[in-house]
This record gives sequence, C-alpha cells and structure tokens, in this order.
Amino acid sequence: MVETTIGLDSFKNSEDNNEKEENNDSQPKKKEIKANELAKKQREISIAEFFEKNRHLLGFDNKRKALLTTIKEAVDNSLDACDESSILPELEIVITDMGNDRYRVSVEDNGPGIVKTQIPKIFAKRLYGSKFHSLKQNRGQQGIGISASVMYSQLTTGRAAKIISKIDPTVKAHYYELKIDTQKNKPEIIQDEEKDWSKDHGTRIELDLEGTYQKGPQSVDEYLKQTAIINPHVTIIYVNPKGEQIIFPRATDKLPFQPAEIKPHPYGVELGILIKMLNWTQTVTIKKFLTTEFSRVGGKTADEILEKAYIPPNTKPNKVSREMAEKIIEAIRNTKIMSPPSDCISPIGAELLEKGLKKEVNAEFYTSVSRPPEVYRGNPFIIEAALAYGGTLKADGGVNILRFANKVPLLYQQGSCAMTESISKTSWRSYGLSQSGNNIPQGPCMILIHIASVWVPFTSEAKEAIAHYPEIIKEIKLALQELGRNLYKYVAKKRNVHEELKKRSYIEKYIPSIAEALKELIKYSDVEEKNVVELLEEMFEKHRGQIDNMDFDESKNEEYDEEFAKIGREEEEPNDDEYKEVKDE
Repeated sequence: MVETTIGLDSFKNSEDNNEKEENNDSQPKKKEIKANELAKKQREISIAEFFEKNRHLLGFDNKRKALLTTIKEAVDNSLDACDESSILPELEIVITDMGNDRYRVSVEDNGPGIVKTQIPKIFAKRLYGSKFHSLKQNRGQQGIGISASVMYSQLTTGRAAKIISKIDPTVKAHYYELKIDTQKNKPEIIQDEEKDWSKDHGTRIELDLEGTYQKGPQSVDEYLKQTAIINPHVTIIYVNPKGEQIIFPRATDKLPFQPAEIKPHPYGVELGILIKMLNWTQTVTIKKFLTTEFSRVGGKTADEILEKAYIPPNTKPNKVSREMAEKIIEAIRNTKIMSPPSDCISPIGAELLEKGLKKEVNAEFYTSVSRPPEVYRGNPFIIEAALAYGGTLKADGGVNILRFANKVPLLYQQGSCAMTESISKTSWRSYGLSQSGNNIPQGPCMILIHIASVWVPFTSEAKEAIAHYPEIIKEIKLALQELGRNLYKYVAKKRNVHEELKKRSYIEKYIPSIAEALKELIKYSDVEEKNVVELLEEMFEKHRGQIDNMDFDESKNEEYDEEFAKIGREEEEPNDDEYKEVKDE
C-alpha cells in the first residue's frame, strides 16, 4: 500500500475546476454566425424609410416645431411657385384644432398650379423636385420638405394628404388623396379625380397631424409675421386655431427680381464632380466642355487652364483620366477666373430691409446695408443686414436677432448659426454697445441678417442654421461693422448733444444774473433789463449754434404698426414639458 500526501492547494484547485465546469454548463454555447447568414439580413434602405426613423433631421422633433415646419414647407413651395411665374402671391393658411393635440392644416395659394402627373411625385416622393440641380436662388433646395410634412401627417394620424390643384380657368382641378410608400419611396394614390374649383389657378394642400400650437418667439404666428416682413410683395390671410383671422397685406405691388439660372463656377467643383460631368457631357472636346459647362470660362481662360494642365484642347472628355482631371482641378485653382454672375441672386435691398424693420419695431435710429456679391465654394451669395437702436427696445438683456436665408425666417438653432457667431465675434464695444467677451452684445438693439445664395449651406436638412464657412462669416462681419460705424456716429452725436445741452443749461442759468449785475452798474430800466436778457440769449444761441433735437419721438416712425408688432409676441403660459424644452433650446 502506497501512502499519498495531499496538500491544501490540491483541494483549492479542484474546487476552482468544479466552479469552471459549472459555469461552462450554465452558459449557453454561442452559435457561430457565418457571413452567408449576415448577408441575408442586409437590405437596401429607402430614403423615405431613413427619414421616417430620423424625422428630427427634418424639423419634426417635437409637436410644436412639427406644426411650424409643416406650414413653413408649404409656404416656401407656394412662394417659390408664384415668384417663378411672376404672380403676386396670395396665401390663405388655416389651422383647425381637432382636439387631443391634433390639427388640420391647410395652405392655399394662387400660384400657377401643378400638372396632374407631377402632383403625386411632388407631395409623396422624397428627394423629388426641380430645385436641387438648379443654380439660382430658391427657398427650397432639396426636394424633401413638403413630402416630409406628408410623411409626418401619415405617421401621426394615419390619414392621407388632400391636394387640389388647377393650372387654367378653362380646365377642372385635379384632386388627390396621397400617402407615401416608405419602403419604395413611391406615392400611394388613395383617390384621384377631377373637381370643380372656383380659383382660376393655384394649389391647396390639407394635412392632419399631431402638433402643439403656442404663441411666442418660435411660433407659427411669428414665422408668418417675419415672412411678411422679408417678402413685402406677399399677402397672407391667416386663421389660427382660436379662429382669429390675421391679415398681412402686401407692402408693394412690385415683384422681386427673378433670378436667372447659371452654370457651376469652376472654383466650386471638386474632383469627383468634375469626373462625373466629363462622363455626362455632350461636348466633343475638353475645351468646349470647359466653356459650355461652366460659368465665366471663355476661350482664353479655357486655353490657360488646359495649358497649365498639359492637356491638348482637342482631347475628348470621355478620354480624360482621373490623373488628367486632377491636373485640371489644380490648373483651375491656379488660374484667375471672374466671380460668378450675380443675376442668379435676388436680394431684398437695403431700403426694403430697413422698411420691414421699421414696421416691426419703433426705434429712434435705423441703418441698413447690402454687401456686394461674394463667393464660397464657387457659389455666389450676398449678405444684407439692418439694425434698429433705442426707442421702445428693451435696454436690458441681449440684442434681438432676426435671421433669414433666401427670404425665409430661421427661428431655431440660433446658437449654432454662423450669423450668431459673427455677431458675437464683432467688437460692439467700439460702436457704443456693452459686450462681455465674445458674447452677444447687450443693449436696446435689434439686428437683422439675410443671406441670399444659389445654395445656402444649412447645417442640416431642417434648414435652421447657416454653416460656418469662413467666406460667409467674413462678409457678415463686414456688414455688421458697417452697421456698427453708422450706429457709433449716431450714439456719439447723441452723447455730444446731451453734453452740449448740459453746458447750455449752466450758461443760460446765469444770463438773468448777468443782466441784473449790468443793471446795477449802468442803471438802466426794467424794460431795458428784459431787452438785455433777450440780447444775451440771442448772442449765446448765435455763438453756440443750432442743436438737433435727439429726443425719441414715438410718432416719427410712420411705418410702425403696433398691432403688427404684437403678433407672435403674446407668449402664453406653457402647458406642457415639451414647450419648456423648446424654450430652453
């Protein structure tokens, strides 16, 4: 018999092994997933499906904002259609409270109408439109907006959008009820028929959706008021959910300048885009391609580009390799080319901008500026700005900021916008306003900024803030500095007048005493004393000169409409947490 000695470590190891075996038994064995099985799960994602799950990207991230976005998209489409057809726009917007946070929204215009075959695609197909490939100023850009409103309506109420459109007085109107097939990104036609409609031409869309109606700085009322300010040729008839009718009459019968479409500018074309253009072009030589497909490229400029790129002018575009295309891009960067034409942009103009500001606020001083055209990434743009100071504006708190892009108000994401950054980084202390560091200046002031461009660089599909391109920020700051210089002249003049009045009050106080002292010396009568006082005052006035009256006169601004200014500002008490979140934003 063999005697065996067992140490304590052996028991410990044995226990550990038993625990491991128990753990292994309790854990299910993982099934190996093979590449073939993963491949079966992969499928194409429709653009409509993507935005269905990510509707916040389009401005439908809460009920209050969703109601505003729906009206904004419909109004933008109506105004663009009217402007392109040289029709003075007349819009009728009605919001009906259906109860339980559901609203019926209808937007009707007097535009040219829509051809029957296009109605389903425009309203119920994502990324469909005429503006994405068009290089001229438009309110819409991506072909997403109105179809996104239809999708939101469908998601929140399950109801179809109702559209009626008429293109001529001699024909009947086309009526559709539409939904979006989000899996295929195709319109689903629920009803299609012809109807009698009293309008000669125009379009009307009706949507049921979940929303929240609230007055205040980011309300539908405020949006429509600012739209009327920045589009003085528009008449808007608006009925809010409370049944109150508000009419924004047009301020001018003059149609805005209709921008022309231009070709892309060479400075804004990247390598991949150039290669795609070379494959699509119908031209037979590379020189003809440059002069035909781009703006501001003539024969001499094309020869200079090709000479620097070492490419023969007779080379066929479809024979241009990637390396050759890269040389063309480099040659373009090293060639001086004229800026793109500005007739593709329709600015508001400094005069109308200031007129709109006078209607909104009763201030004591106004100034405005419209900058010359500039370019970012080959896209021409114009910055316009206006400023109001003093009067009834509140002296405490930050200045009021109004932001616009292609004549559309921007009510959200102010802190993320290049316009706000430009205001913060401008040294307003030099112009008479108080400012702490690179923050928004403080004082009784309102600043309005408008960018007009063939392609406004928004930070997201919701089109709520301008991207921070250096060229754009530079132009905004130059416009603000010009406004600031004009403001400083006024503030300095007002300060000088105040000091002059103070000095005069001291001198005028002692004129009677001087006359009385002279009376004692010369011994003239009381009547002569009165004449001496008048003579001294006359001499004093002549020596010191006339002085302007810088006191604020509320009746001086004839453009100001107090009732108009109140619209959108009558902020009600919030009745849900959602509104609080929007306010905090």
